[in-house]
Amino acid sequence: MIEKLTDEALAIILEGLPGWVLRDGKLHRVLTFADFVEAFGFMTQVALVAERMNHHPEWCNVYKTLAISLTTHDAGGISHKDIELAQTINRLAGYPV
Repeated sequence: MIEKLTDEALAIILEGLPGWVLRDGKLHRVLTFADFVEAFGFMTQVALVAERMNHHPEWCNVYKTLAISLTTHDAGGISHKDIELAQTINRLAGYPV
């Protein structure tokens, strides 16, 4: 069973996870791209990784803006799976991990 991270562990991890914040009990990040095609292409890259991980984001794409929220429903909150996916998203977007 996947375990939810403690608030203390999550606070420490968030310090090393640029661009991500806690919002409504989920990891949240907004990315802006040059245009819709670039945003959609990025979503496709993330979708392929998420499918391999069997861990899928909640997201919303409007034109060139992508809002992503991560949580592990089975754990009832944020787990290491969310951290791993957030780090991968940062790496794909060219941000530090």
